[in-house]
Amino acid sequence: MIRALGAALLGGLLSVAASGFDEPSLYVPGLALLLLGVGSWLWVGMASQGAGITRVPGPPTVEEEEPYPVRLTIGSGLLHPPGGELDEPLLERPLRLTRSTPRRIRIDVRFTRRGRKGVEPARLTIRDPLNLAQREFRSQPAEVLVLPRVEPLGIDAQGVTTGLGREASRLSAHAAELELDSLRPYREGAPASRIHWPTVARRGEMVERRLIADVDLRPLVVLDPRRPPSEEALDMALRAAASLTVHLAATAGCSLLLPGDRRASDVEPDLRSWAPLHARLALIEPEDGGPITGRIERAGAVFWVAAGAAAPPQGIARAAAALRFLVTPAEVPGQRPEFVVAGCGVHRLGRRGAGSVAA
Repeated sequence: MIRALGAALLGGLLSVAASGFDEPSLYVPGLALLLLGVGSWLWVGMASQGAGITRVPGPPTVEEEEPYPVRLTIGSGLLHPPGGELDEPLLERPLRLTRSTPRRIRIDVRFTRRGRKGVEPARLTIRDPLNLAQREFRSQPAEVLVLPRVEPLGIDAQGVTTGLGREASRLSAHAAELELDSLRPYREGAPASRIHWPTVARRGEMVERRLIADVDLRPLVVLDPRRPPSEEALDMALRAAASLTVHLAATAGCSLLLPGDRRASDVEPDLRSWAPLHARLALIEPEDGGPITGRIERAGAVFWVAAGAAAPPQGIARAAAALRFLVTPAEVPGQRPEFVVAGCGVHRLGRRGAGSVAA
């Protein structure tokens, strides 16, 4: 508005000068500037009364490459605006305000990479053709969490996942007679034969032996985001972890171990607990470190998803599971993957026998 008032003031001064110096030729530019300044100020001011921009963002989370709906509503003023533009960061270029500009706009945005995305406010600018007067309105900023994409497993994966069920049944039948050399806090109602009396006498704490029958037979997905060769390699590993977890959980449930967690999180077939885990996957970075593992005492299959490993890391090498898989976007020398998920090869490692599971 300052330019419009300046033009009006200059026009008034020229008119005063024309009257004072008896120069009729100054009346024409003086009155023209006065009318332009006042007219622009009035038109833009009246067009701005009741105008505005409202953005209604989509859901707080969306998967990669999935459409994210955004709705914009342009408020109308007392008069049609003389000109201006709508600058929405989600659009490729600003949208000029004309009589044919829609008052409601829907935008479907697709994000190509996971993570927390902040969206700057949309700006509605109303101005006159000479840009003497203008008013600007802003919407509220938005934020969306882009989740790693869950990709379907191909036909090659069906044979492997079907074999997991047969292996779990075999281990379940064999597990009742085997005992793990591990202890855990005593559970109320557990048989007295399970109490480990030497530890009770030494520490004064009630502990019990843990049998392999107590070990979860469900598959375990472990995420190791360390040392990825590129951002895309890390994203591929996160998509693979998400895809494996959802697919394996749909049959009989599975578990997911993320960096910083000492215990794996269970994901049931109804996927009720999957949403917060999926959100955590979207924010994982290499600096989060590797999974906190000692010896993975599981009878179910272990899928170690490593963003930067071309050889089995120690964590999966010490796993007690009979079926172990290394999932990595890198090539493993001398080995072809069983199948590929989200661009990562799933490599079967050497089997462990029943004695290894019980060790």
